[in-house]
Amino acid sequence: MYKSKDNHKILFRLSALGDLILTTGIIDFWAEKYGWTFSVITKQQYAAPLENNPNITEIIILNKEDLGNIAWIVKAGEIAGKYEGCELIDLHSTLRSRILSLRWHGPVSRYKKFSLERRVFKLTGSEKLEKVLESRPVTVRYASAIEKELPDPEELIPHICLTDGEKEDALSMMAQKNLSQGFIALHPYATHPDKVWPREYWIELINQLDKKGIQWAVIGKDANELNVDKPEWNFTNKFSLRQTCALLSEAKYLVTGDSGPMHLAAGVGTPVIAMFGPTSRAWGFYPAGKNDRILESDLECRPCSLHGKSNCSNNRECLKNIRPESILKIIINSSTA
Repeated sequence: MYKSKDNHKILFRLSALGDLILTTGIIDFWAEKYGWTFSVITKQQYAAPLENNPNITEIIILNKEDLGNIAWIVKAGEIAGKYEGCELIDLHSTLRSRILSLRWHGPVSRYKKFSLERRVFKLTGSEKLEKVLESRPVTVRYASAIEKELPDPEELIPHICLTDGEKEDALSMMAQKNLSQGFIALHPYATHPDKVWPREYWIELINQLDKKGIQWAVIGKDANELNVDKPEWNFTNKFSLRQTCALLSEAKYLVTGDSGPMHLAAGVGTPVIAMFGPTSRAWGFYPAGKNDRILESDLECRPCSLHGKSNCSNNRECLKNIRPESILKIIINSSTA
């Protein structure tokens, strides 16, 4: 299963989608630097970005029944026994991962999560804490589990390994829909409503793209599907996660809010135009690609939430201040540069 206990590591990260995608960057970094291979412990719904990665020899899937209080203590013991002597790298740092650590028969490394610092910064707006947090994106925080000298974020860009078949299927589907390479991917959805750019802005952006003769496609999953005039380019709820990745790999940009697909695009090398509202750079999730663009409003109330769950008392002005024209300008300027 693995070459040796010294160069095979067990990595623990259960959720969420964006966090799992970001682990791929540090996995590749450690694989190249140290020659390590990995078994990754996660949930079924977050495993897809890890598939086909040559540095991951095994994905250890945890189901809901594994995660109950007593059930997890038993399961943790089973995993610890199977991988006795291997190093556990805890990139979740929760009660569950600490229970696993207590049962582990080998070295344990854990990243610094900065949970307290994030909450204190949210409450106080401390400039000192803001600088500390902004200097350590989540990928760099992951690296801190092992590295004393922290790498640059650009060295830790996520990497999703698509198969040739997945790429070919995406191109075939695009040909059927008369969608050319270099289209603009649009992700108008979010897990938390305060992260959502107004729907009327998405429709206006689509209208502006149509007027400029720029092709687009809507991706993502949501119960309330965006209603567009060209339904053949609306792929909402139609693709698996890896099919979405394959489609994104053919896009010129992904336009999105603070979302999991933002990291999917980074993982297949597609630049993003990302709109941030209630969340901020200090939380550690801003994309780090050299061609990524961030749009945000300079408001005193930002950030107002760790995850976008707060019920905004300012009418979501942070996102409403970002106009479709600003996004169109980036797209057009990139075409003429």
